[in-house]
Amino acid sequence: MTAAGRCFEEFEVGQRFETGVREIGEDAVLAFADVTGDRNPLHLDEGYARTSVFGERVAHGLLGTCIGAGLLQQSGLTRGTLVALLGLSWSFVAPIRFGTAVRLRLRVASTRRTSKPDRGVVVLAAELVSGDDDVLQRGEFTLLVRRREVDEADGSLRH
Repeated sequence: MTAAGRCFEEFEVGQRFETGVREIGEDAVLAFADVTGDRNPLHLDEGYARTSVFGERVAHGLLGTCIGAGLLQQSGLTRGTLVALLGLSWSFVAPIRFGTAVRLRLRVASTRRTSKPDRGVVVLAAELVSGDDDVLQRGEFTLLVRRREVDEADGSLRH
């Protein structure tokens, strides 16, 4: 696969990106419940959910996180350059109601080289937001990203 995404050197602290949009509907919530086994009535039972603090069914918090990760991948920022997801720090700010369209706002929070010359660490601060710009979730993705090819003879980067 040819790398279409950004290499480590192409990420600069402070850069901002925004992903496309995805609607979180009942079908996604039901599929997530089936895959994970999380069948909490808050997500699946309308009668029960009406008595909750939300007054209606809401999506699983982790479904929002996973959709955020999917939106990051679909953005193409690290297509073919992502080595691994090293970590995730995440907070749930507000419920995700059925039918909410979400997108991910990203900012490069930090970068650092590793002891390996072919990769570096990029930390992306992220906010999962609704169409009204309400922050639903926020956190950081810590990514291991490929560097440009290194010439073994002199250690210089090839473009």
